[in-house]
Amino acid sequence: MWKTKREVSMAGIVSATLLLNAAAACMWPLTTVYMHNQLHQTLTLAGIALLGMSLCMILGNWLGGWLFDHWSPFYSGIVGTLCSFIPMTTLIFFHGWPIFGVMLLLIGLGDGIVMTVVNSFAATVKTVQSRKVFNYLYIGMNLGVVVGTLMVGVLMKHGVTLVFSVAAVSYLALLLIFFFDFRADVEQKTYTHAKGPAKPARLNLIWLISALVFALYMSYSLWESVISVHMTNLGISFEKYSLLWTLNGLMIVFGQPIVNRIGSDFKLSSQIWTGTLVFILSFLLLVFARSYAMFVVTMVILTLGEMTGFPGIPAWIDSLAGDNDKGKFQGIYNMAISFGRAVGPLYGGLIIEYGSYHSLFWSVTALMLLALGAVMLANHRGNTRMKRD
Repeated sequence: MWKTKREVSMAGIVSATLLLNAAAACMWPLTTVYMHNQLHQTLTLAGIALLGMSLCMILGNWLGGWLFDHWSPFYSGIVGTLCSFIPMTTLIFFHGWPIFGVMLLLIGLGDGIVMTVVNSFAATVKTVQSRKVFNYLYIGMNLGVVVGTLMVGVLMKHGVTLVFSVAAVSYLALLLIFFFDFRADVEQKTYTHAKGPAKPARLNLIWLISALVFALYMSYSLWESVISVHMTNLGISFEKYSLLWTLNGLMIVFGQPIVNRIGSDFKLSSQIWTGTLVFILSFLLLVFARSYAMFVVTMVILTLGEMTGFPGIPAWIDSLAGDNDKGKFQGIYNMAISFGRAVGPLYGGLIIEYGSYHSLFWSVTALMLLALGAVMLANHRGNTRMKRD
């Protein structure tokens, strides 16, 4: 009999997060290029495939939480990992169309389950301060993106079978970590809430911020999908494209603590606006990008904006939520991210098929600026009204 531990180790949680994101980072940029260049499918169909994968991931997020609460946290992680490992192993031997698309759906479902289960286990750790636990998770996630994108860039030139093989090994390692380190007691907590909110939520502003988050992540997902095709069409190798994600991850891992320290001297909403505006303006540079150096500059500016603006958004929403509905609006925030990532590749494929890359970059820039303007206006009006009251 295996002995049940008191709690999962931080090394296990960070390792699981790193491996999951490394395997996922292999698939996102690979899917569009592989479907378009090797399976000879349209960018629209590639967008539909990524949309389906994202929707399955959203379903997996919900299912992982339900299984964690109502079944076995340990076996939930095992089942979720197997749900990704088995189809990834299948792709090593069978990776034509449409089996590739079907396996993507299953991988998305499994990744969603594991993501929620790992985060839920992280919330049960008592020997390390909660804030530090999730900071470690954030670093593990970005290191996973660095490793995954670096792997796919190096391995892709040796054939897609090798990429699927390495991703399958990552899931196998994840399965072993779950088996040996996640067999832990989980204390279920019951929370009681007051009958009514002590502080009402600023609903209008929260929904507008969620719309902005949707627009930001819909645009961000273009980097993970159609921009890879755009760069290869310009004669830039896929390996060089993957190095941009390595740059992104390393900047976040080493630069985020510095940005957090500087940002503490500024008002949260002002920091978010500044970072978000920098992020948005980076997409204007894509309209004129033709050389690899220009794409590097664009990624650096995008990452600086992301580091400055994105981390504070959930904290801002939390401060705007009512005292008894904070979890509800954090859920809406996460749904906005997931749906943005789901819609982005399909939107990009459709605009390119019936328009051009230029029209795509102009359209998402305009959409994000419009959403940011609406948030700033609503926040200003709300603050003015509160001062008058």
